Amino acid sequence: MSQTVLQLKDANIYQSDNLVLSNVNIELQKGDFVYLIGKTGSGKSSFMKTLYGDLELTEGEGHIVEFNLRELKEKEIPFLRRKLGVVFQDFKLLPDRTVNGNLEFVLKATGWKDTTEISERIETVLDKVGMKTKGFKFPHELSGGEQQRVAIARALLNEPELILADEPTGNLDPQTSIEVMELLQDINKNGNTILMATHDYALLLRYPSKTFKCDENKVFEVVQRK
Repeated sequence: MSQTVLQLKDANIYQSDNLVLSNVNIELQKGDFVYLIGKTGSGKSSFMKTLYGDLELTEGEGHIVEFNLRELKEKEIPFLRRKLGVVFQDFKLLPDRTVNGNLEFVLKATGWKDTTEISERIETVLDKVGMKTKGFKFPHELSGGEQQRVAIARALLNEPELILADEPTGNLDPQTSIEVMELLQDINKNGNTILMATHDYALLLRYPSKTFKCDENKVFEVVQRK
């Protein structure tokens, strides 16, 4: 039985008072790996921000991991984000904390209290992304690819129902981009649903999957030629 993780119906997405995307209809099922492509400024980031509660959805319908985006209240946003894993282009790691410290910070902020459980969860997610031995290092001691692996580990901490990856390879060289993509593919094979915004078309050719495109204020599915 398929399970809908994300559904937008006739949704209009605004950045301030500017209509960025109109009449958006999109649906993701559990276990999907879906790309969101489009030129810089085409609305990909606004789309993502609407999904994790950074921008308000005021027109149309939107449901994401059992939350109604139209009725989302300020105080519910932290609970929504616990069910989502968000991976950013610029990693967004706290520079004054070690890798372990970064992950511990997120767990404590989302309600974890037991120190043993926190340590075990950190070890588990770092192991998943191949960074188990790097927990004591600070972000500046890691390469870009390693920092993004930590960012992905952070996104996995609360076993999210949906991972939103916003240009996760945008700051990485081609070889490192492939390594990060392989990691995301593995995570997807383990049952995690992933929506990835990207403008790296080489990755789409190498790892073809369902693709939506933002263009001229619209979002539409692109059929990849075999």
